[in-house]
Amino acid sequence: MEIGIVGKPNVGKSTLFNALTMAEAPVASYPFTTIDANVGIGYVRVRCVCTEFNVRDNPRNSYCIRGNRFIPVKVIDTAGLVPDAWRGRGLGNRFLDKISKADVLIHVVDAAGATDKEGRPVRPGENDPVEDIRFLEREIVYWIRGILMRDWRRVVKSVSHLRKDPVAVLHEQLSGLKFGVDHVREGLRLTEESYGSIVKWGEDAITEFASHLLRLGKPMVIAANKIDLPHAEENVERMRELGYDVIPISAISEYVLRKLSREGIVEYLPGDPDFRIVKRSALNERQLRALEAVREKIFARYGGTNVQRLLNHAVFDVLKYIVVYPVRNPSKLSDAEGNVLPDALLMPSGSSLRDLAYAIHTELGEKLIFGIDVRTGARLKADYRLKNNDVISLVTAA
Repeated sequence: MEIGIVGKPNVGKSTLFNALTMAEAPVASYPFTTIDANVGIGYVRVRCVCTEFNVRDNPRNSYCIRGNRFIPVKVIDTAGLVPDAWRGRGLGNRFLDKISKADVLIHVVDAAGATDKEGRPVRPGENDPVEDIRFLEREIVYWIRGILMRDWRRVVKSVSHLRKDPVAVLHEQLSGLKFGVDHVREGLRLTEESYGSIVKWGEDAITEFASHLLRLGKPMVIAANKIDLPHAEENVERMRELGYDVIPISAISEYVLRKLSREGIVEYLPGDPDFRIVKRSALNERQLRALEAVREKIFARYGGTNVQRLLNHAVFDVLKYIVVYPVRNPSKLSDAEGNVLPDALLMPSGSSLRDLAYAIHTELGEKLIFGIDVRTGARLKADYRLKNNDVISLVTAA
């Protein structure tokens, strides 16, 4: 699973990336600070089943703090997108290639309208963030359309003369962009409702097909950043009218709090509704006032910075992943080395027990016989559909 962070320059993409991953990607108030994509690991937060079983866990692939399990996901921060990027302007081609593997896109928008369409700073309210959303969607749609049109005559010939399945032909044409066959099939169906058979499609039909593909195969969540600035709150409501999931965030506040938490100056767990200053002497008066402003303007009004909520929403609500805890010893909830609840795995909703086995190791999938539901002791078949928070022991052939 890959989470792509996208948007025009200077809206806080790299700050959000740094907050999610605690990496140190370059951040500055000018366009194209990010030249190459930054890749890091962020963590979704869930309530760990260790609290249910009343055990102390020993995580290997994740970590657990006070009963909160943080599970890793891959996050990609891309270069800023400017108008006509699909034609190659700016760093367009490099940007678009980087998002081709993303499963979901987090579009960071300056909710205050304090950056123009090129990413240059302006007074809050001078730019319309609604247009930023439309602009970025249009750029990606035109890019997908361009890939389709490179060899459109071959596509039409394959369908009309060679009688090939249009879904297969289109899927092949889009190879490398991580669109599933089901995405292509549904996009084709929706477009044919408006434009008829694929052999009759012109540029408008191909554009509509690309738009359907984007919404189906690379769903987008809007991260409405800089929510403490003027005009931000009213713009959030306007952005929601476009039909996207819009989550107001303060990336810089989250980054600062995580950094201070790592240094032991504040007590803060990502996703918490408040924070506590534990070393006031390590901060000057200006810093103390800034933290109080964060509490008043962001935590009191929005329940937190919402950065953790944003990532959780993308993974669990949009992509529909669930969490499963595989163990070797069902009575001790441990692996072969005695680690209790060692792994928390993210699995697509609808995955089977065999899918889980293969996700752990190919040999485990090949040798799987059945599973054991640790809670009930029930024996589970290989085609059992996993449920969120399942704790399962896998039994294999010798």
